Formats: sequence, C-alpha cells, structure tokens
Amino acid sequence: MSFSKNGRFIALVSGLIGFIGLTMYPIAISPMIDSSEYKKIQKELRKNIDQEKIQPGNMPVWSDPFSRKKSET
Repeated sequence: MSFSKNGRFIALVSGLIGFIGLTMYPIAISPMIDSSEYKKIQKELRKNIDQEKIQPGNMPVWSDPFSRKKSET
C-alpha cells in the first residue's frame, strides 16, 4: 500500500499544520481561553507598585471606561 505523490503531499501539509497547531496551543490559545493564572501572576508582581507615584503627567490611573457603575440605592 503506497501513497501517491498527492497523498504524500496532503499528509505532509496536514502533519505540518497539526504540528503548528499543537505548538501554538499552550503559547497562544490556552492563555486566551483561561487568563486567571496570568492575572494572579500579574497581581503578585504589581502588589508593591504605587500606580499614583509612577503615573506620568499627573494623569489619573487608568480605569475601565466600560465597567458598570454601581447604583446607589
């Protein structure tokens, strides 16, 4: 049972695409799906930084403009 030239080419291209996909999963796809680990690392690294002191030009510290305002009731 032998592959024709087209079959070998298709197998080679499929294998290459599969290899690239398996390589990219832990690097790019997994962090996009679950970013909680990276948020914990970022929180730990930034715990001793006072953002008010390092903010340039006396500008306010960034806040999310799309966050919901808490209703005062």
